Amino acid sequence: MANKAQQPPYLHLAELTASQFLEIWKHFDTDGNGYIEGKELENFFRELETARRGAGVDPTNASFREKMKEFMQKFDKNKDGRIEMSELAQILPTEENFLLCFRQFVSSSSEFMAAWRRYDTDRSGYIEANELKGFLSDLLIKANRHYDDQKLQEYTQTILKMFDLNGDGKLGLSEMARLLPVQENFLLKFQGVKLTAEQFNAIFTYYDKDGNGYIDEQELEALLRDLYEKSSEVDTKDLTGYKRSIMALSDGGKLYRSELEIVLCREPLL
Repeated sequence: MANKAQQPPYLHLAELTASQFLEIWKHFDTDGNGYIEGKELENFFRELETARRGAGVDPTNASFREKMKEFMQKFDKNKDGRIEMSELAQILPTEENFLLCFRQFVSSSSEFMAAWRRYDTDRSGYIEANELKGFLSDLLIKANRHYDDQKLQEYTQTILKMFDLNGDGKLGLSEMARLLPVQENFLLKFQGVKLTAEQFNAIFTYYDKDGNGYIDEQELEALLRDLYEKSSEVDTKDLTGYKRSIMALSDGGKLYRSELEIVLCREPLL
């Protein structure tokens, strides 16, 4: 964990490397919960203003509060009062902006899900380090960004350090989805309805009406509509998009347990 008394690193730079971006993130996300919020957010904005203006800033001043409010209106895309990784990437430009480069490759949730299916080659519900490296290599090629093996390794390790919270060397679907623009990350909408193994198994059995072992598009729509009733965070008009994104994980329109559980459960079930 970064030393709070230490001056925050690199905020004065016009462009950051991937490693520097990660160091800034860890410095301000002091509780490691994946957000810069509350006192962390105030500290971040104060230090950012100081670095950019070259002078101290008084957080008790009314103008400071007003500037912070304007700042959040600009960058807090989902209006939840905190800064997420993808939002910070908009604030702090990185070298070759490898985080935003990701978005050029997968600009929507459905494209992201299709990419996940392509690179989760062993269908484990995780992307391991070697799979992630291939994913990032193709990402950079598609975005027409030049890189060498050393840079690719740095990007791979940086993303693992950002999102691999338990240090097992692999990323879950919801962890990787944090690279998406906030408004496109539909998985965030379902955080309030994450299911236990028992709940998931009961729901899968219930909605697999014909008992053929998979959920089709119509069955998925019924499931999502019922889940929506339990979550005020999900807008019914968005359900069509959510359905399309989830079906991108399917095998020819057949959504098996292993695909659906990584969306609706906290972790793939063993």
